[in-house]
Amino acid sequence: MNFSPVSGKLYLVTTPIGNLEDITLRALEILRQVDVIAAEDTRHTRKLLAHYDIHTKLISYHAHNEHAKTASLIKQVHNGTKLAVVSDAGTPGIADPGFLLMREAVKNGIEPEIIPGVSALTFAVVAAALPVDRFAFYGFPPVKPGKRRSFFSTHCGGR
Repeated sequence: MNFSPVSGKLYLVTTPIGNLEDITLRALEILRQVDVIAAEDTRHTRKLLAHYDIHTKLISYHAHNEHAKTASLIKQVHNGTKLAVVSDAGTPGIADPGFLLMREAVKNGIEPEIIPGVSALTFAVVAAALPVDRFAFYGFPPVKPGKRRSFFSTHCGGR
């Protein structure tokens, strides 16, 4: 494929899963440097940014608008925008918005940079105090009882 040169940058930035102090120095630096932060919930992200005195422009990017906004964000990165994507807690794309943008970025010749940090998944696995030579993550179970039972029946053998 022949892509036009990309002059911007796309970052997927992991945010704390509880304690605001559980963010990496690298994540804070990226959030300060970028032109725009696309957040799952701007109210939630504003608290994190205020805590660290970060004043970067903030826009919403969540499950209800990601299909409408993805193409525009890709175009902005191609045109020179440095964009960070954050979810409320954890890593964008892991049971949170971010996958669609990541997939389209790669399709359009953009190489996203993933900024790691605290992982709710690895925390939960370790906190379970069970042997962890392997495990599987199937996402979050549905809230409604019938769908929840079906989810556990399908993924956990009905246990």
